[in-house]
Order: sequence, then C-alpha cells, then structure tokens
Amino acid sequence: MTDARPYTYVLDRLKSAGLRPTRQRLALAKLLLETDDRHVTAEQLHCEASDSGIKVSLATVYNTLHQFTKADLLREVVVESGRAYFDTNTDEHYHIFHQDTGELCDIPDHALSTLALPEPPAGTEIDRIDVIVRVKSKT
Repeated sequence: MTDARPYTYVLDRLKSAGLRPTRQRLALAKLLLETDDRHVTAEQLHCEASDSGIKVSLATVYNTLHQFTKADLLREVVVESGRAYFDTNTDEHYHIFHQDTGELCDIPDHALSTLALPEPPAGTEIDRIDVIVRVKSKT
C-alpha cells in the first residue's frame, strides 16, 4: 500500500466489491483495511473515526460495517447476543473470545484438529463454520 494517492487501495477494494465509494465508506475503509488483520466493534471503530477527525454517526458506522460484511470485505463474528465483532480477515478461521477482557483473537490454523461434520440436510450445503472458544480467568 505504498501508492502515491492515499485512498487508491480502499477505493479499488470498494469498487471491486460493488460499493459506491462515499466519503464515509472511504474513511472507514481506510481505518479498517489498510492495517493488519484485526477485530473491531462498531463502537471501537466509531471512536477511532472520531479520534481521526472523521465525523460520522454510530448508526452510519453500523450500516457501513454491515454493508462491508455483505460485500465480503469483512466477516461478522457474533460472540453473544447483542455483541458482534467485525473481522478484516475473511478467510476461514476460528476465534478465542476472552470473556473477562472482551478481546477476540484468531486461533492459529495448526492449533485446531479437524472437526467431524454432519451431513447437511438434503438440498443444502455448508456455507461456513464458526468456532468460538470462550475463555475466562481461573477463579
């Protein structure tokens, strides 16, 4: 991402995903997609945007995250009812959720054995598999 123009990478990503590059989408995509893979909540992204001088409502952040997810730019990881993270790594992988800290991190590929999966019902196919290992401090 050493392009001479600062928004070229995210502009190309939005266009290739079929999304119109609005000012808000460009700004949020730049925060999300020009860094290493990470997990972020809508509230965290809203704070990052505010800290960066980007004026955007929390509702717009939520809408944009869901648009990016639908366009396969992000992957939504629901850790519990009402609590979701958005993952910039859209490849198949699994997660550890630290219940005490709220941190979500990737499980290395080599750390999980193969799962035995049931046959899907007739006329269906497996779309994706979500595995979230929940951990907490020992008491």
